[in-house]
Amino acid sequence: MVNKTTSPKVAHDAGKLLSNPKTPAKVKEVAGSAVSQAKPKKHK
Repeated sequence: MVNKTTSPKVAHDAGKLLSNPKTPAKVKEVAGSAVSQAKPKKHK
């Protein structure tokens, strides 16, 4: 199985789409998938 992760920029843009109430449900579904595949942020 290949380990694929979403780039930080794509995850950031997907997060913006998820927070916009005017974003269609299908777009939010894809954006949510992208966010869930992003690497977790490292806390300082």
